Amino acid sequence: MTTWSALARDTRTRLSAAGIGSAEAEARWILEHVGAPAAATVAGDRGEVPARAAARAAVLTDRRAAGEPLQYVLGEWSFAGLDLFVDRRVLIPRPETEVVAEVAVGEAVRLGERTGRADPWAGAATTYRVADLGTGSGAIALALACSLPDAEVWATDVSPDALAVARANLAGAGTPSARVRLASGSWFHALPADLRGTFLLVVSNPPYIAESELDGLPAEVRDHEPVGALVGGTRGTEAVEEIVAGAPGWLRPDGALVCEIAPHQAAGMVRLARRSGFADVSVRPDLAGLDRVLVARRS
Repeated sequence: MTTWSALARDTRTRLSAAGIGSAEAEARWILEHVGAPAAATVAGDRGEVPARAAARAAVLTDRRAAGEPLQYVLGEWSFAGLDLFVDRRVLIPRPETEVVAEVAVGEAVRLGERTGRADPWAGAATTYRVADLGTGSGAIALALACSLPDAEVWATDVSPDALAVARANLAGAGTPSARVRLASGSWFHALPADLRGTFLLVVSNPPYIAESELDGLPAEVRDHEPVGALVGGTRGTEAVEEIVAGAPGWLRPDGALVCEIAPHQAAGMVRLARRSGFADVSVRPDLAGLDRVLVARRS
C-alpha cells in the first residue's frame, strides 16, 4: 500500500532526479491525471492509492523522466480554455499560438463580427468564413469556432495523422465543432477553388524553423514533436512566404491574414506582405514581448 502523499513525494523525486526543473508542478499534474484528490500533492493526503492508479502514475513518470513532453505524457493540454487531445502526431499547443487566436478574434471584431456564445437554435448557420491553415490538433480552428459564433471555419492540414487528431478534438468540442470543416491538402490547395476571395480571415501557425536550427532546439521539442510541423525548409520561411503570397487571392477585399512567425523573420515578412498587396501590415508581440504575430490587412 502507498499513500497519495508518498506517491507525490516519490514522483517529485524521480522527476527532479531526471533534471526536470518544474518537478513539483509536473508531479501534481501526473497525480491529478490518475485520479488523485485535488489537494493530495500539496496537503499530504494519507489516503490509499488504488493499485491501478499507482501503476499508471509510474508509467507516466517513467515517460516524463525519459524526456517525453508532459503534454504527450498526459495526452491532453489546455488551449484558450479548451481541453485538447494531443500526441506525437501534432505540435503541442503553446501560449504564443493562443496569442495568434486572440489576435484573429480581434480582427474579426474590428471588421464588425460578434463574439460570444452561438444561438443554440441556429445550428450550423454561418455568415462568413475563416481558414486555419495547418490546423494540427485543431487548436486555432476550435478556438475561433468557440469565440466567433457566426463563422464557418475551414481547418486544413497536409498530414492525415494531424487531421485524425483534429477530428478527435472536434468530436469532443460540442456545438461549435458543427461549424468546422476539415480539409486535406497543403495550405490553400486544400480549400475548394470556388471559395477564393470569400474568407474574412486566413489564420495559420505554419512551420517556421530553418533546417539548420533544428539541432539547436530543446531535446523535448526536437526529439518528440513532428519535424514537418516545425521545420519550414532550408530558410525556415518557405511556408510563411507561400501563405503570405497566396492569402490576398483567398481573402475578401476587407479581409486579413494573421500568421505566427519567428521574431527574427518579422521585418522580412512585413516587406513580403506589402509586396503581396496588403495595405496595412504590422507585427504583434507574444506574451514575452517578442515579435510573433504578423497581421496583414487587405484594406
